[in-house]
Amino acid sequence: MDRDTDNWWELAIGRNRAALLRIVAVLFIHAGLDEGGAETLSRRAWRAILAVLRPAESALRRLIVAAARDIAVEPPACPAARPPSAIERLQAAGLLVIGPAVDLGLARAWSEPPAATSAARPHLPAFPLADRPKRFDLAPRPFPPSGIAPADGDEPVDAALLCRRLQALKRALDDLDGHARRLARLEARRKAGLPRARRSSPMRPGWPPGRRKRPVHEVDDILRECHSLAVRALMPDTS
Repeated sequence: MDRDTDNWWELAIGRNRAALLRIVAVLFIHAGLDEGGAETLSRRAWRAILAVLRPAESALRRLIVAAARDIAVEPPACPAARPPSAIERLQAAGLLVIGPAVDLGLARAWSEPPAATSAARPHLPAFPLADRPKRFDLAPRPFPPSGIAPADGDEPVDAALLCRRLQALKRALDDLDGHARRLARLEARRKAGLPRARRSSPMRPGWPPGRRKRPVHEVDDILRECHSLAVRALMPDTS
């Protein structure tokens, strides 16, 4: 029975992962990432990609939760306190006093400035394992009396952040097991009460981000199934 259950989980996770990979491949083409990435996109294309990217990110987070359901990780040991140095011991005993730094001005040694190097590519951030929390402190903003002019769909919009999110999503899909172990390590830190641990659940209460009441895209059905998998994976084992 356990082997059948494990096979069911593997099939469900593999099926949804393959479906998300197909969707991400299409988004890569729309964002120009198959040719290095577009610097700008039309507002219409930017919105269309974002409307699929948000639920895809939520679905992947829930898929990671399902993949990490049986991973057990020992909590890391608390780092030992660093012994005080000799200078710190002398300062504590009052035998050494270090004054403020003195600006030597022109007497400071001159060194040739480093040669200019080509701009490095921006660091790709790690895929976020937890949903962004809901905000309840946003006061309603008054509607302008003159109305709101519709945005130009052909207006160019900066696509750098959107492309980085797509790349992080693709990298996490390619290394699903690694991100599941990463989530398990964070869970071990949280249970051990160590600092910088995430909150109690990677999923925020209520509906997942990007969820639509009426499905309009394949990713909506994937998100619904991945959310069900994650909820089931987080249920306590009563056997």
